[in-house]
Amino acid sequence: MEYGYAGKILRVDLTSGSLEVEKPSDDVYRTYMGGSALGCYYLFKNTPAGIDPLGPENTLSFMLSGITGAPISGQSRATAVAKSPITGGVGDSQAGGFWPAELKFAGFDGIVITGASPTPVYLWIKEGEAELRDATHLWGRTTRAVDEALAAELGDSRIQIAQVGPAGEKLVRFASIMNMASRAHGRTGMGAVMGSKKLKAIAVRGGKKRLLMADPDALRTIMQPSRALIREDEDVWDLAKHGTLGILESQNAVGGLPTRNYSSGWMGYDRAATIGGEALFNDWLRGAADGNQLKQGRETCYSCAVRCKRVVEAEWEERSIDPESGGPEYETVSTFGSYCDIADMGAIAYASQLCNEYGVDTIAAGATMAFAIECFERGLISSRDTGGIELSWGDGKAMIAMLEKTLQRDGFGSVLAEGSAAAAAQIGNGAEDLVMAVKGSELPAHMPQVKPSLSLIYAVNPFGADHQSSEHDGSYRPKLIEASPEKYGARTAELGLTNPQPGSALNEAKVEWALRTQYAYSALDTADVCQFVFGSVWGLLSMGNLAEVITAVTGEETSVDDLLRIGARRLNMLRAFNAREGITRERDTLPKRLFEPLQDGPSDGKAVDRDKWEVALQTYYEMAGWDPESGNPTRETLEDLDLGWVADEIGV
Repeated sequence: MEYGYAGKILRVDLTSGSLEVEKPSDDVYRTYMGGSALGCYYLFKNTPAGIDPLGPENTLSFMLSGITGAPISGQSRATAVAKSPITGGVGDSQAGGFWPAELKFAGFDGIVITGASPTPVYLWIKEGEAELRDATHLWGRTTRAVDEALAAELGDSRIQIAQVGPAGEKLVRFASIMNMASRAHGRTGMGAVMGSKKLKAIAVRGGKKRLLMADPDALRTIMQPSRALIREDEDVWDLAKHGTLGILESQNAVGGLPTRNYSSGWMGYDRAATIGGEALFNDWLRGAADGNQLKQGRETCYSCAVRCKRVVEAEWEERSIDPESGGPEYETVSTFGSYCDIADMGAIAYASQLCNEYGVDTIAAGATMAFAIECFERGLISSRDTGGIELSWGDGKAMIAMLEKTLQRDGFGSVLAEGSAAAAAQIGNGAEDLVMAVKGSELPAHMPQVKPSLSLIYAVNPFGADHQSSEHDGSYRPKLIEASPEKYGARTAELGLTNPQPGSALNEAKVEWALRTQYAYSALDTADVCQFVFGSVWGLLSMGNLAEVITAVTGEETSVDDLLRIGARRLNMLRAFNAREGITRERDTLPKRLFEPLQDGPSDGKAVDRDKWEVALQTYYEMAGWDPESGNPTRETLEDLDLGWVADEIGV
């Protein structure tokens, strides 16, 4: 490919210590584009069926796309792909920051890592050259400490580092891969995979060479209006000002804020306000005391004007909360806050810092703490199990103490470090009914009881419950489409969706909405772009704009239909990998609690309607072209997506 792509993939065999450069064909780039789809391609091609996710046979890849490194907002993202130690199926995770663009500038579109090193190592990539170096002196150190140590060792403060923290080294199942000590490849245990390979870090530095683009003038024309739109678009400006935490109080107001381990959707107006976006903005961000929050309290990713990342500088219980560890977003505040019924922003921000320093997914960690608290409240575990920690709803100090043990695999923390589903199997006595997870992956903070299409997506998503694998119900409401035809109306129509439905509906039209927006989000993860900038419906720019950007950068003529097709291809590849690993329809389930009435607040009595959900699930399989008995993609569907070789792999 002449434009956009570097044309090279770095292949690293940690067992032998060998490094090679592969030059994929143009057909590979055209078929899989980059990001998630290209990562899944290498996972299929290099990983035998049935292997241990934490064994040397697992393949871990980092993939970019053709537009990574372009001088525009929302493009500096990378996808990590491997077999997941949480689900036993495919693991897929995106992260932003400056590391993705720097890897492109260093001359590579991706890295494929196989084998395992006998001793800790790190990978150093500079201007097209790569080498493995000893990392024994870095093993056991937190993410911030490693950032500082490698910058000094390599003599360059501008290097970018993707790494595992101590949690990844100790194989905490929900460990993340971190960069900038605050950007996380979370959710699917990629940090545990990297830790199992004894690969501590990947440090990258590009040269002065920048992206060669097919039509930079066209790109400037497409992107020029976007900076003004940040302030003009209410959704995006709120994101810039408050981060994702801006939605917490509105979620609570409709009874959609998971509280006390998902038994309620409401923690009260006053208590929710103490951990909402305004509270963080006014009282906790760096610079808040001098009224300079917008300048000092936000950080960004390479070339992005939205600047949505929080930066907290404060103190809690005589412990420093440092700006180098970023700050909590909506999911983190919810899982450590409302899930645990804790209304203490200091405790939550400190929990966020611990997770970033040790390198774990905050959703899984916080949800696992909520699970442990409920187990304690119900008498399934006691202080004898927890090492003297008296867990209870609302107790931030006890939650932090249990989190610290979990991150270090200390005592009962080692049980919780396996995740809530595996921990429940060890605890027994009905603890399984308290697990809020799908395929072993803990539920994020968007409630299917008030967003019904998520009940479907959580169940069928290949790597477990995920809130960023489809659009949410509120964006398809008739009143919203009518009130905003130029944005919501045009963007849903662009996806072939012209039959808006009430937010509470779970019917055939809503299934189509769920599937087609799932294809759209799948395409975003393959193009490796930020969903806040190139959102399928509500973001700063549209899918049509993304197609224009890809065309301008790579020279490959791209349409929205092309993006939906690549999204469908990627989704079917992920699902097919799971089928190869024996994960089929029986894993497309939901926690028992979602079918039970919620307690208190605006959503009191609401539940997922099991009968409607089962009909919707069947309809989804039919629309997706998947066998309704197994839930696997059919050969016809795979061949239609140019994936005949995948059909051969899974024997359909």
